[in-house]
Amino acid sequence: MKHYIGEIKKIYSTIKDKIQSRLNEFREIGQIGSDEAIFAELVFCILTPQSRAKSCWEAVENLIEKNLLFNGNKNQIAKKLNGVRFHNNKSRYIIEARKKYIKVLKFLKKDIDIYLRREWLVHNIKGFGYKEASHFLRNIGLGENLAILDRHILKNLKLLKVIDEIPKLLSKEKYLAIEEKMKEFSKDIKIPMSHLDFVLWYKETGEVFK
Repeated sequence: MKHYIGEIKKIYSTIKDKIQSRLNEFREIGQIGSDEAIFAELVFCILTPQSRAKSCWEAVENLIEKNLLFNGNKNQIAKKLNGVRFHNNKSRYIIEARKKYIKVLKFLKKDIDIYLRREWLVHNIKGFGYKEASHFLRNIGLGENLAILDRHILKNLKLLKVIDEIPKLLSKEKYLAIEEKMKEFSKDIKIPMSHLDFVLWYKETGEVFK
């Protein structure tokens, strides 16, 4: 375990500036970004379950380039989701999210607890679970203390003995329990939660992405 912690700290020392730069970019999206930029992050997070993050972002960029993000129908969107699993379902979720988007923007402007924000998104955005809602909020600068428990993060939390096993299903209770353990670990090794997520992701993929 000491070996893994040492590796994590070493990685952090080399990419800390890159992480901070990316988080600053996310804050700018949330504070001064266009409606399209915020919606693009929402769509990205709808696409990510069981799909590679890079493929999902490439699909979003393709939708923007073809002017389909706000204007495409379900079939047009589905055809552009190359490399994204369950593209038919996810294209439907995008259409549903688009119909609620004005409501989402108004909600994001409310001064409320970050955990209540997440709960609202989980219950109002089709295709969002706790991971996706946390990811979206982080990517618009509003959820830096939330855990994004994807397979890369869970694998490393097990290696670091933060959790005993990777759960087959992440219920709300299990998600929140692991999130609390990750927060405690973050404090113990003095790496902020938002940074730790990037460090663990970098350890697996070799890059600071989204």
